[in-house]
Amino acid sequence: QTKTGIALLYDEVSENAYDIRLKLTKEVLTIQKQDVVCVSGSDHSANHRTVTLRRQPVGGLGLSIKGGAEHKVPVVISKIFKDQAAEQTGMLFIGDAIIQVNGINVESATHEEVVHLLRNAGDEVTITVQYLREAPSFLKLPLGSPGPSSDHSSGTSSPLFDSGLHLNGNSTNTAPSSPSSPIANEPKYEKRWLDTLSVPLSMARISRYKTGTDKLRSNAFEVLALDGVSTGILQFYTAQESADWLRAMSTNISDLTLQNMKMANKCCSPSDQVIHMGWVNERLEGTDSSQLYKFKFLALKGSSFYIFSTPPVSTLDWVRAEKIYNLCEVLFKIHKLWLADDCWLQANLYLGIHQDFDLEDQRPYCFSVMVGHGKSHFFNVELGSELAVWEKSFQRAIFLEVQRTGSKTYMCSWQGDTLCFTVDFALGFTCFDSKTKNVLWRFKFSQLKGSSDDGKTRVKLLFQNLDTKQIETKELEFQDLTAVLHCIHSFIAAKVASVDPVFIDSQSIARKYMYSN
Repeated sequence: QTKTGIALLYDEVSENAYDIRLKLTKEVLTIQKQDVVCVSGSDHSANHRTVTLRRQPVGGLGLSIKGGAEHKVPVVISKIFKDQAAEQTGMLFIGDAIIQVNGINVESATHEEVVHLLRNAGDEVTITVQYLREAPSFLKLPLGSPGPSSDHSSGTSSPLFDSGLHLNGNSTNTAPSSPSSPIANEPKYEKRWLDTLSVPLSMARISRYKTGTDKLRSNAFEVLALDGVSTGILQFYTAQESADWLRAMSTNISDLTLQNMKMANKCCSPSDQVIHMGWVNERLEGTDSSQLYKFKFLALKGSSFYIFSTPPVSTLDWVRAEKIYNLCEVLFKIHKLWLADDCWLQANLYLGIHQDFDLEDQRPYCFSVMVGHGKSHFFNVELGSELAVWEKSFQRAIFLEVQRTGSKTYMCSWQGDTLCFTVDFALGFTCFDSKTKNVLWRFKFSQLKGSSDDGKTRVKLLFQNLDTKQIETKELEFQDLTAVLHCIHSFIAAKVASVDPVFIDSQSIARKYMYSN
């Protein structure tokens, strides 16, 4: 199914916007611009057309013009009146820029100069025109585009005011002249939407933000292809239109990502499947403590969480990730949801381990992934639905990895002894001597009643003795305490999910709010 519609293409340099037509298919977004094409009678270029108009006693030249050099735009035809001179030629169109009048070049002329020239050019006026493909939207030329189209008329001619040349100019001849009409073998012209840029959507990314900043574009976004080709800033007339197009493009990109995942998974063993992948923005702290954002491509595959600067296209690309973390040792956390324009939800979805974060992030739909040694990556996505998918995917990938791994053992120490600490999906927690392998203690997951740590290397685990019902404190020291705490969290959450999947679903903040919203 193809979606089409009129939008504006915003040029950040000139700060002008141009009318364009968008055509969205499953795999490609095409940008079209209007142009005049020769459809029969001649094969020469339709770029320049020279047309002779005979001024009529009633109706004059039968056209209106707008624009002028004083406003850095050419003078363009803004209206063509039915059954009058300009229309009868069949060769002039709204949006045509006037280049010459009776052989005089007017490309650098002001609005008033062109009006004067046309009004005083006699009964027969020869004009050369070229269709202006990028007519700034402030000229408000009609093309059936939605949005405001009121003309601000001041008493004088201005670029936003039509100077009508359908009235009689200074004509010396008051007798009716023969109408301007196309000659039989003259070329025929038509105004058409022509493809100017096609952006493949496979692995493409969307940004609603001004590059690297927290500033959200109003009803606008940019689509960037895998090879870096950009649509430019696509501006929409209403927030609703912008949201509809954003959703439609995101859906198509997601569907193509799913296809890519299926292809990749055909070459991977069952234990090394891609669970989810996609583009996000990573927040980086600038040297001047400002927040910078960079596109990153994340993937959850097999036992690992990958961070790439560009998507992995071949099997070899997977070893080229910027960062690779074991899924058992990461912790996914949602930070912020945007429920309404002025309502933020700060989310603390956290089983057991608490840490405060700087939540000064101005972007909605934020999540962080905490990794070993107390480090964290902060990400944000463009849509709430994407946040819900990442939440569910991390959960699924971690649970699968826990069940596949079965157990994880870490070296630790207490009071000078080198010990081993094992987290086991079936047995719970076991601590044994690394040399003699003698088991020092063992507890089920359900016996863990609490924990506290010094934020560096030491942790206290509080277990309830099944016989005496007394709390026993076990203290251990680890090199990478964060990784161990995340691993305990992953195993317990996976255990709960295997016993009571409904409970885990009920904890999903993103899904709860996105779908009720």
